[in-house]
Amino acid sequence: MAVDIESRTPVEDAEGRTVEELVVNIGPSHPSTHGVCRIIAHIDGEIVTRAEPVIGYLHRGIEKMCENRTYLQIVPLTDRLDYVGSMYANWAYCRAVERLASIRVPERAEYIRVITCELQRIASHMMAIGSSGADTGAFTMFVWAFDVRERVVELFEELCGARLTYSYVRPGGVARDLPDGWTDACRAVVDRLPAKIEEMDRLFFGNTIARGRLKGVGVLSADDAVAWGASGPTARGSGVDWDLRRDDPYSVYPRFDFDIPLGDAGDAYDRGRCRLWEAVESCRIITQALDQIEPGPVHAEGFPRLLAPRQGDAYDRIESARGTLGVFVASDGSTRPYRVKFRSPAFCNLALIGRLAPGHTISDLVVILGSLDPVFGEVDR
Repeated sequence: MAVDIESRTPVEDAEGRTVEELVVNIGPSHPSTHGVCRIIAHIDGEIVTRAEPVIGYLHRGIEKMCENRTYLQIVPLTDRLDYVGSMYANWAYCRAVERLASIRVPERAEYIRVITCELQRIASHMMAIGSSGADTGAFTMFVWAFDVRERVVELFEELCGARLTYSYVRPGGVARDLPDGWTDACRAVVDRLPAKIEEMDRLFFGNTIARGRLKGVGVLSADDAVAWGASGPTARGSGVDWDLRRDDPYSVYPRFDFDIPLGDAGDAYDRGRCRLWEAVESCRIITQALDQIEPGPVHAEGFPRLLAPRQGDAYDRIESARGTLGVFVASDGSTRPYRVKFRSPAFCNLALIGRLAPGHTISDLVVILGSLDPVFGEVDR
């Protein structure tokens, strides 16, 4: 791994002995950091004694830019937040605007939102699991996971013409209805996926080498997960039984039957495996949504339009692939928001690095960072 040695500092260890602590910079331009993240690691030999994440290398001022755009023009900006899960950022923002403007979304549009965002959850989790495979030398897992992700991305490409930044969910509904034959193609993908995931589970999480690299690494207790504001698979891997889709339901989620995978050890292994089995539950949700969806409009009345909501503010949140994604919007009654603020689950989860890394090796530090599944467009904003 390419790192920059910054300094050697004499420090006292727990027994009062003077040791020479090495400070190294890992990143921000290195594939092991999963994006433009810099970690200042203090090491004693091969053991990390302290780790400090340094962010801001991808900061683009999106929240400030939102103040100078109309409510509809902001949608493409949300794509650039969690660029591995763009549908979620679209949806969270649109829900906050719809709450502010008292817009009622048609039922068909709500079903389409659920279908596309659960597909997005699968694609995002495959990116995380594949990256964990690459971090531990399991290149076959990387290829298999990205093959599954490609099947989802192809569906998105047919749906809206894009493979990464979609701008598909809009205030009041979605950009356009599902194309002919799309539901059949979607059903074919989700019907095949559970068997593929079981095979991936045996290949990677059942492998002795992967277990040795992941088990007992970066252990996060349930109490610490709650205290630090962790959410999503990062918290559920520690046994925190909380998912907004079930515990604070929104859209049409109350109509679906699904389970919430949980871990018990709170280590990198449990966090990764939770993501794998969440993909299976997403398939269950999509199948039920495809069975229940009915014909109808996909836009609210008068869509699209330049919104000028009432003066006031609104907050809404959804369960993204990384956890609780919240959006606050304040309006002064004009066609542009007065203030927009995003509550990023990736930002909260990344803060755990400093707590989880000490006592582990540098190679374990890379595994821990990957197990938190950070996306730095959402961290920096």
